[in-house]
Amino acid sequence: MDINLTPEALLSQLGYTNNEQTITQINKIIENTNGYKKISKHLLGLHDQLAHIKGFIALSNSKDFFKIKCSEDVSSEINEEFLTLVQHWANKYKVNIEKVENKSTFYIIGQ
Repeated sequence: MDINLTPEALLSQLGYTNNEQTITQINKIIENTNGYKKISKHLLGLHDQLAHIKGFIALSNSKDFFKIKCSEDVSSEINEEFLTLVQHWANKYKVNIEKVENKSTFYIIGQ
């Protein structure tokens, strides 16, 4: 099955409102994400997997990348589960991620 989401559909699935600003932002992120077409097939699956541990995929406001983030108000066990899940996902789909220092946040750089 080949899933091709429009930027507007992806915004909606990630919980964003479709407006000029978010559409411009996601288009910049898509253009900046190396190998986006392959990665995009797995973004929503990861987003769903992270939900039960207060994790999610979001649009970064500081860099033109998607970010994977975990809520800061979780236990150390949940945080470890988050980190393990993200690393497993990145390794499985050969996605380059960049960890933000001292935070449970990663940027999705590309493939």
